[in-house]
Amino acid sequence: MRRKVVVLVVGVLLLAGVGTAAVRYAADRADRRNQEQADGPPVREGSVTLQPAGRQLLLRNLAWGPHRDEVAAVPADHPDGPRTASGVKCLRFHAAAGTGICLQAEHGALDDTYHASVLDASLHETRRFPAPGIPTRARVSPSGRLVGWTVFVSGDSYAGTDFSTRTAIVDTRSWQFYDNLETFQVLRDGRPVQASDLNVWGTTFAADDNRFYATVATGGQTYLVQGDLAARTLTTLHQNVECPSLSPDGTRIAYKKRVAGADPAAPWRLYVLDLATMAETATAEQRNIDDQALWADGRTLLYSLPGDYGSDLWTVPADGTGAPAVLVRSAVAPAYLG
Repeated sequence: MRRKVVVLVVGVLLLAGVGTAAVRYAADRADRRNQEQADGPPVREGSVTLQPAGRQLLLRNLAWGPHRDEVAAVPADHPDGPRTASGVKCLRFHAAAGTGICLQAEHGALDDTYHASVLDASLHETRRFPAPGIPTRARVSPSGRLVGWTVFVSGDSYAGTDFSTRTAIVDTRSWQFYDNLETFQVLRDGRPVQASDLNVWGTTFAADDNRFYATVATGGQTYLVQGDLAARTLTTLHQNVECPSLSPDGTRIAYKKRVAGADPAAPWRLYVLDLATMAETATAEQRNIDDQALWADGRTLLYSLPGDYGSDLWTVPADGTGAPAVLVRSAVAPAYLG
């Protein structure tokens, strides 16, 4: 009888072990299948370069799966196709001419900290700089020489007034670090502005690697400013301009504008400013835009809107004609290369 009981117990244990192993195997297969078949286009790890042979669109991939939040590449003429993931994760990203800027988080036991990594053409870090807050904007100059970024030191939205930003620029040739653009002299109507409530955010660079544009906020107003790195000045040009983006020919600024009568939590519409005449053109996009738009070319703007997995990328003509159209699902922080 004792022998029969032992055989029975052993048999039950074997069956339990086989059952457990089968469940784990099925769960592992399902997990791998879910990761490989994540929502959106196929995403596979591979080689990503900032100097591609053809024109490519780089972006932060938001499709669910093992490569979520990684910088990924797709052919510019097939943006909804399979993505090649780089393995490099960024909260904010931009690149030009073989230089990239990647704003990243370091998760600590009690709190997160952040830094800005300057990347080479192979997406390897060349220098790292402290970022004293939550990443929000990032840009590289057309030549790849200058990189700039903005973080929230306090708050996490531009919609209210109870936030503080910090904007920095780095020259990747000399490694000169302008760690806080609020120390630059602000000029309005040719006169210095003295203000304790100054905020600067959203840099965009001209081709000469000295001039740049940004938003300055003070006294409850926002201004488009033209920055001069050599002179360390910020000169106001136009009111009610946020998150500017300079066109490839350097003649226009795409930006988000607060419009009268809009919901205070969603106040912005996408506009284009002619720098020669200061004439404003409203785009056909009538939804709230909380992004620094990117010029896909001289005629088309690319920007993010909330989507099922965080954000989708949309396009609209810059001249006020046409209609918005979705370009890429599950993506944010785009950059065109090549």
